[in-house]
Amino acid sequence: MLRIEGIAAFVAVAEAGSISEAARRLRLSKSVVSERLAEMEKTLGATLLHRTTRKLTLTEDGVAFLERASRIVHEVREAAADLAKRRGTLAGPLRIAAPVTFGRMHLGPALYPFLADHPDIELTLDLDDRRVDASSDGYDAIVRHGLIADSRLVAWKLAPSRRLLVASPDYLTRNGTPASLADLGDHRGIFYTNRGVADWRFQGQDGAVVIRGKLALGINNGDVCRDAAIAGLGIALLPAFVAGPAVNSGHLVEIDVGSRPEAEFIFMAHPEGRNPSAKLRAIADHLKKTFGDPPYWDPVG
Repeated sequence: MLRIEGIAAFVAVAEAGSISEAARRLRLSKSVVSERLAEMEKTLGATLLHRTTRKLTLTEDGVAFLERASRIVHEVREAAADLAKRRGTLAGPLRIAAPVTFGRMHLGPALYPFLADHPDIELTLDLDDRRVDASSDGYDAIVRHGLIADSRLVAWKLAPSRRLLVASPDYLTRNGTPASLADLGDHRGIFYTNRGVADWRFQGQDGAVVIRGKLALGINNGDVCRDAAIAGLGIALLPAFVAGPAVNSGHLVEIDVGSRPEAEFIFMAHPEGRNPSAKLRAIADHLKKTFGDPPYWDPVG
């Protein structure tokens, strides 16, 4: 007889790509996950995974079984969560991915009181600046800054996100303050490399205006971009949730070049085709209320 624990172990291994990572996500030992996989394959009379010393891959039977197995695991978890909701509680596992800087500065602090009020929610929060695949990587939702271009995702807006053109007072004293978009091209820039391009983008009357500065530093972390700007290395175009506190303290100065940076948002997105759980909706509503509109991290004045 098939056991839901074995199906859940198989889905976790297929999504994680390894027994070690699946065990971490399930909060089990590797030996327990391996035993559940072996028991399920024996019950099915089929090999679902090719195992080598370097990696695991799905067999043809494994590929055929995975889609329905994933749906079964999701439905069982949501059924349990719905029962908990009927009892007036939010409960069960939830896995969310988010960028490192936003997670550290804002998402984590916003979630702590919510989780304290709902202790039966088992949240795993993965902070990573890479663009994860919510469906294949096994996430219930992802939190992202910018546009959600993946048509397989359904996105909810949590908060508007202004971007600020900033530099340190020392840098502007040494190099002058740009007064127009044309002036920017002569300045050294600090660029967030996960965007894939080293440029500054602004709203023009006929669409986006793209300005390329001289590369001072490219880095894939918002904290380091901000700190490099504070150190006087160059000009950076940063989200207000990263740069706002430094602008308020005077460590960075917001620069007005006569045009606004392109508007962006903080999103939560979940895979299309999955009905979002009550606990996920509750978290999204809590975050939207906590962040505010305009969000609390925007600079004062």
